[in-house]
Amino acid sequence: MAIALGLLAAAFYGSADFCGGIATKRSGMWAVAILSQVAGLVFLLACWPFLGGHAGRADYQWGLLAGVCGGLGVALLYHALSIGKMGIVSPVTAVLAAATPVVVQTWRGERLQVIQFAGIIVVLLALVLISLSREENGRREFQTAGLREAIISGIVLGGFYLFLARAGAHSGLQPLLSARVASAAFLTLMALALKKPPAPTLRDMPLVIFCGALDMLANMLYLLAVMRGYISIAAVLTSLYPAATVLLASLLLRERLATVQYLGLGLALGGVGLISL
Repeated sequence: MAIALGLLAAAFYGSADFCGGIATKRSGMWAVAILSQVAGLVFLLACWPFLGGHAGRADYQWGLLAGVCGGLGVALLYHALSIGKMGIVSPVTAVLAAATPVVVQTWRGERLQVIQFAGIIVVLLALVLISLSREENGRREFQTAGLREAIISGIVLGGFYLFLARAGAHSGLQPLLSARVASAAFLTLMALALKKPPAPTLRDMPLVIFCGALDMLANMLYLLAVMRGYISIAAVLTSLYPAATVLLASLLLRERLATVQYLGLGLALGGVGLISL
């Protein structure tokens, strides 16, 4: 059940990222990130009578920390998806989001098998291969727009996975409330401080609202997966979401990657699979 929930969360995260990336191209990072977070909050409140659980102060505090990381990570990710190749940005973010909980949980005492360490090595090799291709102007991928934001986003989203999972199993899905309030408030304050317009174009609003609902549903599935398995495993399985993003980008946007990049993407997903073992 934990594996199935983690994979479902990955499918919804990947679909949400695709929608968010498309909308950000036209409406900007802050507008899409803020409205999608608010839409997710409304979706959560609609589901509130069915969430169950009994959250305490500590559970909501972990949710607040997760929300700050989630809001910043999602904003950076949507920005990276809007200015870079989805087939590159999404896997880089996912690999780092998966690796961060593994490293932290190992430091906290969780023992990894040899095959999991092998998976981490494969993931690092994949990042190198992804960066080897050149654009038409001769610049390498790590110099192109979106990659630096993707790297930071991945590490920050790894913090989201860790903090949200620290809430007790007795709290059910309730910590998501404080997480989403925190992420929406944090992004709104950042947008106001930077004097960025927080309103998307009218034609993008349905897509952004749909994106927020998908993202919240993915959060619910991830938290349920954590309750039924290890944090590192749930985070790694959830981080397989680039498969959905890349598939949608290939089908709807006709994105094409270099052969070495396809090899890198395959190794990235394979490495995540090895880590999950």
